Amino acid sequence: MEQKPVSFLVKFIMRAILGMGLIFFINQYIIPQETAWKVGLNAVSFLTSGTLGIPGVCLLYGILIYQNL
Repeated sequence: MEQKPVSFLVKFIMRAILGMGLIFFINQYIIPQETAWKVGLNAVSFLTSGTLGIPGVCLLYGILIYQNL
């Protein structure tokens, strides 16, 4: 019984850490410094990347690009 919540929590934290690292890498090295298309490192991006993983990070960038069009 206790294995399931612990397993979910470990997977959530791993996805969130990897997602935040990916956001940081994209903001620093992929996107030019003079653009406004940078996703913030905050609680919303942490929860989104933790829940959805890499597709969540893509979703955050997609929403940001859509807003700036």
